[in-house]
Formats: sequence, structure tokens, C-alpha cells
Amino acid sequence: MKLSVIIVNYNVRYYLEQCLLSVEKALCGVCGEVFVVDNNSTDDSISYLKSRFPWVRYIENDVNVGFSRANNQALREARGEYVLLLNPDTFIGERTLRECIEFMDKNPQAGMCGVGMLRIDGSFAPESRRGVPTPFVAFCKMSGLGTLFPKSRLFGRYYMQYLNKYSINPIEIVSGAFMFIRAEALAQVGLLDETFFMYGEDIDLSYRILKAGYKNYYLPTQILHYKGESTKKDSVKYVNAFHKAMVIFFKKHFVQYSSIYSVFITITIVLKGTLSYLVQKTRAWSCRKQKMERLKFLIVSDGQNLDDMKRIAEKYQFRYDVFHSRLGDMPSTDVLYRDYDYIVFDTSRYPYSSILEFFRHDDNNRRRPLIATYIPSNKSIMTFQGALN
Repeated sequence: MKLSVIIVNYNVRYYLEQCLLSVEKALCGVCGEVFVVDNNSTDDSISYLKSRFPWVRYIENDVNVGFSRANNQALREARGEYVLLLNPDTFIGERTLRECIEFMDKNPQAGMCGVGMLRIDGSFAPESRRGVPTPFVAFCKMSGLGTLFPKSRLFGRYYMQYLNKYSINPIEIVSGAFMFIRAEALAQVGLLDETFFMYGEDIDLSYRILKAGYKNYYLPTQILHYKGESTKKDSVKYVNAFHKAMVIFFKKHFVQYSSIYSVFITITIVLKGTLSYLVQKTRAWSCRKQKMERLKFLIVSDGQNLDDMKRIAEKYQFRYDVFHSRLGDMPSTDVLYRDYDYIVFDTSRYPYSSILEFFRHDDNNRRRPLIATYIPSNKSIMTFQGALN
């Protein structure tokens, strides 16, 4: 068995459905297995998915045991030479898994690798590669020095933005949204630390693998991560959970600094929590204003599922244009600078890798439409706000 893919689910069945569809395509030609661990979802995720993906191995929990423990349940059963821990609110390109396998096969010193994650507008997610949050690195991140000097090798080490995002580079911390791990390294350092309920477990595992003498790498192959940036990062709950995870990490690996940093982190939680609350209130007002304005879609289709896509747009009273493609032709990239809110691609006609490449960009100063996909199996348009059907 070459690869075991493990996905932990909690109430995101439509995102997970698309994730599994992309994984199924990416596993073509790879000897692999897929686990879905469900943390007591209330949206009928398992019954919904079992009929659609009977080849997946399901583990059903009757309580939410957290991210680390749920992954460990599958890790104990995994048989792959490599293991991929993958978030359900992602989709991956058709060659993503093979590129990771080829790299790890050629680099036996590599313990883990991560990839270039795109946000919902096609911009690069900085958490795709990170440095170990030593006390100084953590201070630079939480104090804002890393934001002021993002390309600095001294102050910006947390997100390592001084590295070329289009090149393979050694990094220190691999994101938990996509952790491609050598099973041999995992056997040496142990499974995920279940002290971390949510957040921080990826930092801890990456650091332990480095300490065991392996190297971690960033690969420029792309995936989409829907929710990691758009709905979690500015929430008060996220700020509180993430910074408490940092306290656990310091107590475990930098015990001599843990008391001082516990105080500093507590102050940071209060300050950032207040800021996040204000940001949420501002966004809520902005969303209410946006709801009064009709969204505009560009539907990209060769006609096969066009009627369904138009039906959804009309049901939600969206304005829309249609790009009638032939043989999978892409629209011109100038549509990315028009007044569309979403560009919707039919995933039965367009490869996930082509969709990712179309949206990828480095221009963070201009408004761009967001990524949306049509999923024929459930007749839904997937957006970062959920499934429209």
C-alpha cells in the first residue's frame, strides 16, 4: 500500500463530497486507501456519503473527540508507506498525490511535505509554509512585527514569505490542512498529541519530526482550502483556541519560557479577541449590505449541465452570464477583473488542476471573483458560504 488518506469530518458533508471526488481522481494509478473519521456529525454525513463512496473506510464516533484523536484512530489502521492528513473543506489537483509521492520517494530524508494552498479568491495562503514558533518567532507573529516585515528572515519567519512560492523549499511547519507524512517517520516520533483538541497539533508533529532528524518541505503544487481563511481565522473562538494551543506547545517544548509566554499570550488573546469581535461586527454589516445587492455569477459550461447551473442561479436571484466553452476551453483571464462575484466551473468538464491554475494569482491589491464549482452528483454549486442547490 503506497498511500493512506485520512479525512476528519464534522458537519461538512458537501465539502467532503467534493474533496472525495477530487481525491478519487488524484488516486488514479496509485495504490491507496481512504479513511473518513466522523466526529458525531448531525448532518447525516455518513449515511449520505456511504452510498456515494462505498470504497471509503468509515470510522464513526458518537462524540466529537477532536482533530488529533480522530486522526489517530485512522492512523492506527493505516497501511500506507505514506499518510496524508487532509481537511474536508479542500479539493486537490489530479496530480497532487503523485507529485508528493514522487518527491518523497526521491528524498528519503523528507519526513513530511506540504503544498501551496489557495484561498477562495485564488490568492496564496501564507500558512502553506511556516517556521517553528520559537519564543522569538511567536513574539514577532503575535506582536505584529511579522505583519509589518513579512519578507524579513528575522521578523517574518513564522510565515516564511521570503521563500519563493513557486519552488520546492525546506520549511519547518507543515499545515494540518494537508500533511503528507512518511509513515516510517511517524512510527519513530509517535502519533498526533491528543492534548491538542483543535489547532497546534500540526506544529507539534512537524517539530517532533524535525527533532528526529528528518526534513520538512514545501511543494508548489496547488490545492484549494475553502474555510481555513474565510470563516475561521478572524473569529474570537479561533483566536482563543489557537493561542491556547500555543501555550500547550510552549509548555511541552520550551518549558523554560512557558510562564512568561503564558502571560504574553493571555494578553494577546484579549487584544486580538477584541479586534476579531469588531471585525466580525463590521463583516456582518457588510454581508447584510451585500445581501441587498444581487450577486453576479459567470457560469462556465459546455452546455451539459448548464440548465441546472442556471436554475440554481435563478433560484437565488443571482445575476449571471454564461461562457459557452468548447472542448473544455477556459475563458480569458480578463474576466477575473470584471464585476463577477463568483466564477462557476463544472467539475465534470474541467479538471480540478485547471480550475486551480486559472484562479491562481499574486495580485492581492485588486478585487477578484471567488472560486465556485458545480458538482453534478448533488446538483449543487459549491462556494465558501456552502452548497447552493
